[in-house]
Amino acid sequence: MDVLTSLRAARLVPVVVLDDAKDADPLAAALVAGGLPVAEVTFRTAAAQDSIRAMADRGDILLGAGTVLTPEQVDQAVAAGASYVVSPGLSRAVVERCQEKGVLALPGAVTATEIQAALELGLTTVKFFPAGTSGGAPAIAALAAPFGGVSFVPTGGVGPKNLHEYLAIASVAAVGGSWMVPRDRVRAGDFEGIRTLTAEAVALTQA
Repeated sequence: MDVLTSLRAARLVPVVVLDDAKDADPLAAALVAGGLPVAEVTFRTAAAQDSIRAMADRGDILLGAGTVLTPEQVDQAVAAGASYVVSPGLSRAVVERCQEKGVLALPGAVTATEIQAALELGLTTVKFFPAGTSGGAPAIAALAAPFGGVSFVPTGGVGPKNLHEYLAIASVAAVGGSWMVPRDRVRAGDFEGIRTLTAEAVALTQA
């Protein structure tokens, strides 16, 4: 099963910020136990690369790197075991490095112009970010009309209350969110709480 098919099957991608790589393995265990063996670990902290490596070494979770801004970060992410790379915006250099490395690139795109630019780079799936302030589900539905072959992964401002609005759109491959992996709970080591939140989130996607 390829990465995109796996993301579609999961429907939900936990967006994780880790301040300490020692939390990576127990967090991955909580996600797997909660029924969601997938994560996007953001390069917003110095612990990102080591965290991705620790989670990838488990072999039971699909790992992506988020907030990737440079080709060098692509190299770091792939070396650590990331199978896909997510960026807040569309960078030709980042996308081309991902293609060289054979990993899926999910760049941010919220306008028709950005989506066309992604298509020109050979992509068919984009991250719709920040979703909440870029028109939300109605904007995706509107863009899906002229871009019939494009899939979206909305992230930013997505939560339990509006999750169904996004998942109801056929062109939405999966939805990114952080509500099931709150940074303060990770810091506190409340992995049982994260497992519960994850299981509740998975149940929402199936409701």
